[in-house]
Amino acid sequence: MAADTVSSSLQLPCVFSPKSRQYLALCAQDGRLRIWNTDSKTLHQEYVPSAHLSATCICITWGPCRTVKEGPQRKKRKSEAGQMEEKADLLAMGTAAGSVLIYSTAKGALHCTLDGGHSGGVNCVQWHPEDSLLYSASDDTNIIEWDLQSGKARSKWKADRAAVTSLCVSADGKLLLSAGQVIKMWDLDTKEVYRKFTGHSTAVTTLRFATTRPPESNGLYFLSGAAHDRLLSVWQVREDGKDKNSVVSFTLTDEPQHIDLIASNSKEEAVRLAVVCKDGQLHLFEHFLNGPCKKPLSPSCTVQMSDTKDSPGPIPLLAAALRVGTQTVLLGYGNHLQPVMEKVEINTAERHVCLTRDVHASLSLSMETAVSKVKTPVVNAKSKVLVPGLPGHQAPIKGTPQGSDKRKKDTDTKEMSIGERLREIDLSTVSVDKGAPKGTASLQTDNFAVLLLQGLESKDANILNKVFQTRKEMVIKKTVARLPLSAVLPLVEELTKRLQGHPFTAVLMVRWLKAVLMHHTSYLASLPDLVTQLGVLYHMIESRVKMFHKLTKLHGKLYLLTTQVAASDSSKSVTDVDHTAKLVYEEESSDEDEASGDEGLPDDGDDSNWEEDEAMEEDKDDPDSRTDSKANGEEDMERGNESEEE
Repeated sequence: MAADTVSSSLQLPCVFSPKSRQYLALCAQDGRLRIWNTDSKTLHQEYVPSAHLSATCICITWGPCRTVKEGPQRKKRKSEAGQMEEKADLLAMGTAAGSVLIYSTAKGALHCTLDGGHSGGVNCVQWHPEDSLLYSASDDTNIIEWDLQSGKARSKWKADRAAVTSLCVSADGKLLLSAGQVIKMWDLDTKEVYRKFTGHSTAVTTLRFATTRPPESNGLYFLSGAAHDRLLSVWQVREDGKDKNSVVSFTLTDEPQHIDLIASNSKEEAVRLAVVCKDGQLHLFEHFLNGPCKKPLSPSCTVQMSDTKDSPGPIPLLAAALRVGTQTVLLGYGNHLQPVMEKVEINTAERHVCLTRDVHASLSLSMETAVSKVKTPVVNAKSKVLVPGLPGHQAPIKGTPQGSDKRKKDTDTKEMSIGERLREIDLSTVSVDKGAPKGTASLQTDNFAVLLLQGLESKDANILNKVFQTRKEMVIKKTVARLPLSAVLPLVEELTKRLQGHPFTAVLMVRWLKAVLMHHTSYLASLPDLVTQLGVLYHMIESRVKMFHKLTKLHGKLYLLTTQVAASDSSKSVTDVDHTAKLVYEEESSDEDEASGDEGLPDDGDDSNWEEDEAMEEDKDDPDSRTDSKANGEEDMERGNESEEE
């Protein structure tokens, strides 16, 4: 829940560089980092992360200013060497994949990547003011302290039960504020909780220290803002620990989106605050922090911007930066892809200020002064340029005789109703038997395209179900090719909804989605908000395919186990042979004949009869065996006679 509120409230981060305010860094809808020069109002640098589509940038924070070596230069004098100017160089970006990217404006390239620490999206990144340390908070409820010299995590600790959505480091680098729904103040030396503050019902999205005084003097204040909350709360860190409630509240017109603050160094110095809300308005506050204030404070000045049309419309403000000692405010307004930067002197004596600007004129001026990296190709007069669109939409019309025109008019008047087309779809889906007549009704691809267009416009589930039931690849391809470009995005949205259903229907939807992506690639690539349009589809496919590799491994291992078990069972069935004899024949001897007459033996009449019957049946079945038996009998008699003579 916390992550959802943060992503909705801080969709596109936009931050001015510290001190000189020379640069404006922002991430647009396409996931690219653009750095604009506020002095020349031109695009200074552009960086495309390798995973900008899958891992979008959630937060941006400028590092502390430092002296940068920008390559080989001439040797400077001693007077010039003492006047080395510190510039904003490093920029930290937290991504939805859990990694932190460090970009260098001096190099114009990626400085390093901090990954392997978070398992969830990085919601906030904060720099240490003095040491080369970086703190990151994530959805995995952890805070990591990174060492930028080694590029590894120095320490990691669990900060909350829910996602940690905001961080802030004190000016002296000793205290760290973290917040999800509970605000905690940490001692960075011991990594232990110093104080806890409760009062927000939603996830806290903004934390800023308002004063630079130590907490022992009861003069340390900080402010916090939460999602869907139209108040900025100011908290006092008291020495006695009685700081459970906020002491001051600033009223806003909408949820805070960008905050710039000039901290107070003493009780006699007021805190200056510039808040850009989600509705595009700028609110300016100025207040002396000296104890609690019962009533919420309204802004001293509210700034709105509008265009110069006949019916003026509001121009959203993206960011604002205050200047020390002056009433000048640096504004960034317009579009994230092409923002407009302007320094404005605002009279805070007026409660409401409306600035009218012609955004198109300022955009054209900045585009002319910008250095274009796109080269225009030299086109030959004989070359043919292919324009994205429907195939054959500019085909020449061939002349036909009048008779054929009349026939075409007659045929055009007899259009089919939706009910007839649905019936023909039913007929076309039925499998044709051998004995079926050849003249069965078949629906053409142009009828499919018309039906699909009608179903998308009316959102009729019955028509869409009938059209999406087809399995013929050629029909699907021709139907998608005949769709107008205005129906491509509604079709993709409908397919995305149906892909989230049962896997059986998803198999059919994948065929349609494949045809759409193949035929209308050029149109989809020309859309400026393609990432938001296809983001749900991409994440859904990624979540579906995430376990496929592991499942294939498990399938292979189970297949090996089942084949081994089957092989062992077959080997056991072969080796276990029954060695017991089916029939045992014993030859009778003379001693057994003599013993058969004894009285102590049991009566074997039945067994002898059974043997005699069996012998009779064998004699009947095999007459040859009878002769063999006779011969054997004669031989036995002869052997018996010989024994008697001896």
